[in-house]
Amino acid sequence: QVQLVESGGGLVQAGGSLRLSCAASGRTFSSYNMGWFRQAPGKEREFVAGISWNDGYTPYADSVKGRFTISRDNAKNTVYLQMNSLKPEDTAVYYCAADYLGRVATQSTSYKYWGQGTQVTVSS
Repeated sequence: QVQLVESGGGLVQAGGSLRLSCAASGRTFSSYNMGWFRQAPGKEREFVAGISWNDGYTPYADSVKGRFTISRDNAKNTVYLQMNSLKPEDTAVYYCAADYLGRVATQSTSYKYWGQGTQVTVSS
C-alpha cells in the first residue's frame, strides 16, 4: 500500500516556474515507477512525465519536453516535477501516481496508486 500526497501547486504567470512534490508513504518507494499526470476541465487525464524505479528512464509528453523535468529522491520518498516556461495550456490538476516494478508506463491504467491532486493555474 502506498499513499501519495502532492504539493506545490498554485497560480503563476505565463513563463514562470513551479516545482511540484509528491511525498509517498511506505518503505518500498524505491521499487515504484512514478508518474505525473494532469487533467484540465472538460478533458481526459493525460500523461505528463514518468521516472523508472531502476534505470533512470524518464519519458515525457511531447507537450512538456524541454520545459518539465521529473526527478526522485528515494531517501526522502519523494518525486518532483520541475515546471519551467509555463503556458496557460498547462493549467490543470496535476496528479502523481505509483506503479510497482516493471517498466515505467505512460498509460494511467497502469498505475495503481494515486494522489489527490494539486491545482496548477497559469495566467496569460
